[in-house]
Amino acid sequence: MTKTYHHGDLRQALLTAGEAELEETGLEGFSLRKVARRAGVSHAAPAHHFGDVRGLLTALAARGFTRLLDMRAMRLTDGDMTARDRLMAYGLAYCAFAQDHTALFRLCFASVKPMDDDTDLSQVADRAFFALAEDVSEMTGLPLQDDVRHLADTFAIWGMVHGIADLLASGRIHLAQNMDPPEKEAFVKSLLTRAFPADAGQPPHTR
Repeated sequence: MTKTYHHGDLRQALLTAGEAELEETGLEGFSLRKVARRAGVSHAAPAHHFGDVRGLLTALAARGFTRLLDMRAMRLTDGDMTARDRLMAYGLAYCAFAQDHTALFRLCFASVKPMDDDTDLSQVADRAFFALAEDVSEMTGLPLQDDVRHLADTFAIWGMVHGIADLLASGRIHLAQNMDPPEKEAFVKSLLTRAFPADAGQPPHTR
């Protein structure tokens, strides 16, 4: 096969091809050979950059967490946002990521394929988690410390947000399927509101 990418960033081109392949075929049908064919490069090219299929999936998972953080950042446009506003921005970004990039979402959170000990993946996954933990800490008024007891609220909120996102991505919340984008976002926001505790200093269930 004639190589398509004679210049530029071949690694990024392979990641883009890998993401498209993952979205189309899922993990079961994913292979380096198929990614190389989609990218228009030799079969050896992905192995040169990623080692094996697990290496490529690990890099794709890191890309997924980066995209989640970017989607969150796009919603943090107002310097006067409250802690609850910032947490809501994260929750909405998380749900949008799950629906718009479902294969990457599954790879990041539900697959044993990526290598958890990979430095790049670990760092960006930690950034994604502690961004959430910081938002929760600011909203609850509790100190942010890296231990299970102090992170209990973060794990609880993450679990609820992830559950909502997964149900949406799987099409299990049927009434949301035919909503137009503004209506759907308002609906998702109403679901997330129920998952978040009150701001520090406010009585429970205050909205």
